[in-house]
Amino acid sequence: MGLMKRLDERAGLMGRMMRTVGATDAMPQDITLEATLRSAIHRCMGCDRPRDCAGWLDAHEDGAERTPGYCRNGELFARWTGQD
Repeated sequence: MGLMKRLDERAGLMGRMMRTVGATDAMPQDITLEATLRSAIHRCMGCDRPRDCAGWLDAHEDGAERTPGYCRNGELFARWTGQD
């Protein structure tokens, strides 16, 4: 898979995950947000389970309290939503 296609795929998965667990609305609007999101994108890009992620997201279209255990951004999103 080409880099641009992979970036597009992972951005879509990460956005869906954030919306599914409520992290989008809970993101801290502070000076560190850009750096934090950049790190989250790198973690997502390094994940070897995008198919599992897409399947999990399809099964949780109505939302979920937490990410699946294998999500590399699970701790970050849980912290943002007060689930940590």
